[in-house]
Order: sequence, then structure tokens, then C-alpha cells
Amino acid sequence: MKEAGLTIGRLARAADVGIETIRYYQRRNLLPIPDSQETTFRHYPLGLVDRIRFIKRAQELGFSLEEIS
Repeated sequence: MKEAGLTIGRLARAADVGIETIRYYQRRNLLPIPDSQETTFRHYPLGLVDRIRFIKRAQELGFSLEEIS
């Protein structure tokens, strides 16, 4: 049975950021924290890759994380 979603490491690689960046965005409520269901690994929706890229691009353009949120 194939599990849906990405682990945090795969999400970080797909979005070209570090794992700590994802965790930081979660603490800032820019990204949701998925529930860990029957496994010890949390699985993130693939759509978060685009959201992370949006956040990073907005930062490059000079927006603060508060403005982005």
C-alpha cells in the first residue's frame, strides 16, 4: 500500500529548503502541521511545495513573514 504525501525530508528537497525552514514556517503558522496517523512519520501534501516556494519568493521580493502570512 502506497502512502500519500511526502515526508518532511522529501518535502524539503522538493521545495529546495532545509527541514528546519519547514519547521520554522510551521511555528510561524505559515504551514500546517499534519497529524501523524498510524505511522511515526508525518506526511505532507504535495501542494505544500508550491506554498513553500511562494513564501521563499515573497521573501526574496522583500516581504516579511508577517506580511506573507
